[in-house]
Amino acid sequence: MKSNNNLSCKIGLKKGIVKKDVFDKEIALCQKLAKKNKGKCAWGKCQSCGVIPLLYKLHKGELIEKPEEIKKVKDNILS
Repeated sequence: MKSNNNLSCKIGLKKGIVKKDVFDKEIALCQKLAKKNKGKCAWGKCQSCGVIPLLYKLHKGELIEKPEEIKKVKDNILS
């Protein structure tokens, strides 16, 4: 496998890689599991999980990297 030293989180950043219906279903699943399991699922603890920021990146084309931005988005979704 060829290594690419120029990789970054911003490569190919565009909207709609994950369609809205898939995004909505995955966010709903995060919400359901967080509530049912008191802030965690089989993948780990919601506060340290990267699923929600990744879904935002792939659906909305927004890169969320700053800890305060990540916390705000997670709090909005998981509250």
